[in-house]
Amino acid sequence: MNKINKFFQESKSVPLDLFLDKVLYHKDLGYYQKKNPFGKKGDFITAPNISNLFGEMITIWFVSFWKKLNKPKKINFIEMGPGNGDLCLTVLKTLKNFPEVYNSTNIILYEKSKMLRKIQKQRILSKKVSWIQKLSKIKSGPVVFFGNEFLDALPIKQFKKINGIIFEKYVKIGKKNVNFFFKKSIKKEIKKLESFKIIKNEGIIEYPEYGFKELRIVCNKIKKLNGGALFIDYGYINEHNTDTLQSVFKHKYNNIEKNIGKADITYLVNFSLLNEFFLKKKIKVKKIVNQKFFLEKMGILERAKILKKKMTHDERERMDLTLMRLLNPRLMGGLFKVIFAYKSKKNNFLGFK
Repeated sequence: MNKINKFFQESKSVPLDLFLDKVLYHKDLGYYQKKNPFGKKGDFITAPNISNLFGEMITIWFVSFWKKLNKPKKINFIEMGPGNGDLCLTVLKTLKNFPEVYNSTNIILYEKSKMLRKIQKQRILSKKVSWIQKLSKIKSGPVVFFGNEFLDALPIKQFKKINGIIFEKYVKIGKKNVNFFFKKSIKKEIKKLESFKIIKNEGIIEYPEYGFKELRIVCNKIKKLNGGALFIDYGYINEHNTDTLQSVFKHKYNNIEKNIGKADITYLVNFSLLNEFFLKKKIKVKKIVNQKFFLEKMGILERAKILKKKMTHDERERMDLTLMRLLNPRLMGGLFKVIFAYKSKKNNFLGFK
């Protein structure tokens, strides 16, 4: 806490999004800059860490979209927030079953964390893979952006609407602790909300300030270079105007005011707002589905059935547990949503029909 206080010494209070940016991404103190949060020894596990089946389904989807784009000789698959590299490794391995697609594909990993880039480069040795820290570096297409649990990790703004008046959440930095409070929002911030439906209801309004910055570039690249963007994350579709900010430390929920810089802080993604954002940017959107629907339509159960034929009894039981975790409507299967934004005139994409 002393280090965090030292960093914010010039400011007694800061907006929530700026606070989150510093405690998560600051080059010296940031959570993602100084530890590997993935796996049993970290704070959380994502779908690519749970099973290669997830990465295989993403690869099959990518191959099908490549065909919809009329089999371009060159295509860029950009993974946003590639974590420890598990998904990338599975994509590389699975693509080798489709030589024409494999030869056409360049994989670009968009990673801002120096520590995670180091981990990824130690594990991913293929010459087909390159790294960028700015999306503006992408100059050629078509482009296919993919992000699993990418958007939820980006800093958000929080507002509260009471009797028609908008207040913004700030963080007061003390010597030993932090405190959250609301103060009347300035017109500049209110203007950002006014073009979206979220401003209509009373209660908490979560605005993905940093996420929209990234997605503006994504949309521009799609419009200019052709392609699409597939995002999978935990979130909701129906507006509920509640505070979804949450913290995780060593696989358990954590008080957001505790373990600052040592714990992850995320939120539930508002997929209705995402849909609205893409449409305003003149990007088409397929219907939003949950992870269970998407993975089952991609053939995950059929693939698992084939793999089980060569498995021992214990291995089959572990496979069933894996499938339950990925597909159970009460777990990741229902909580996680899938959205696909694209430019193509065709709209009959795998995973959404």
